Amino acid sequence: MPGPFGNLFIEMSWMVAFQVSILGFIGGILSGFIGSGGAFFMTPGMMNLGVQGPVAVASNITHKFGKAMVGSKKHGEMGNVDKKLSFFMLITAFAGIRLAVVVMKLLFEGGGDSHSTDRGAGANLYISLVFALVLSLVAISMLSDIIKSKSSNESGPSTKIVDFLSRLRLYPLIYFPVADVKVSLWVIMVCGLATGYLAGTIGVGGFIGVPAMIYVFGVPAAVAAGSELYLAMYMGAFGALNYAFEGMVDIRLTLLLYAGSLLGIYIGAYGTKVVKEIVIRMVTSVIILICVISRAIAIPIYLQQLGYIDLDPAYNDYLNSASKGLLYVAGISGGLMIMFFVSKAYFQRRKIEASLSRGLVKTA
Repeated sequence: MPGPFGNLFIEMSWMVAFQVSILGFIGGILSGFIGSGGAFFMTPGMMNLGVQGPVAVASNITHKFGKAMVGSKKHGEMGNVDKKLSFFMLITAFAGIRLAVVVMKLLFEGGGDSHSTDRGAGANLYISLVFALVLSLVAISMLSDIIKSKSSNESGPSTKIVDFLSRLRLYPLIYFPVADVKVSLWVIMVCGLATGYLAGTIGVGGFIGVPAMIYVFGVPAAVAAGSELYLAMYMGAFGALNYAFEGMVDIRLTLLLYAGSLLGIYIGAYGTKVVKEIVIRMVTSVIILICVISRAIAIPIYLQQLGYIDLDPAYNDYLNSASKGLLYVAGISGGLMIMFFVSKAYFQRRKIEASLSRGLVKTA
């Protein structure tokens, strides 16, 4: 399936197909629980399997459309989706996605011989650097906020940015009923642009969109998760069309991600209903940090392929294996933690319901 930049697509074996499905399942759990598309796990996971960075981003953002549709429906049933807020963020999110696709295309056009084994190293390096920088800042900020909230006996997220912006009163201010917040249109547009650009660049829009809704807009975590998935549904459709036009979408990867994620997302979405908000933020930040370290380990591979550092190519396999192993540690441990909290809450709920039933029988 060659595109305008040569044959970008990986040879598909049953082992690769199985691993991509597992990536989808774990990513689905994380997506439903955290509110991001789970791309912070799936995109680097596919790159570790040998998928070119832009193809991993393109295939994942295509998969994001359908998965976000399922996730937002589930969150909508719980009353966690503010459609009005999502639509306002879409105003600039589309522009951000289109800009990201143009940048990715330029990186590939300047990537040298399409038959080279190092083809796409520049784009892979760019994706990895943006991934590591942005997500490390998000994770460190979230951990810092959790530590501060614990020391002050507060369970909710910091409201410093929300309070600062409310004092500025940057008109026009728009009220969003489900989230029960009033936010400046200009702030929404800036956050929408950043969310769209990162979704189109590294496939991770939720880790700007969700923290922005929580820490900048003052939206509750559960509503932020549901609203971002609703936003991701439209961003995924727009991103898929843009990348498909450039010949970068591998539909096989997209379908394999669906195979795993559509089950996992239900588990994660239920978790937001029964798990404390501070636990959601703690699990999120720890998983992101491990994923950032995993992607950082792979950066020397691309630097060597581009000739920026003198490194024996024989070490590339070791670095890639270490990066892949750490990524799976992050995803599997995160998935197990979420399933543990969900199971614990579920059985506690059943126990309470059984106690109430016995009490009613005795009363009768």
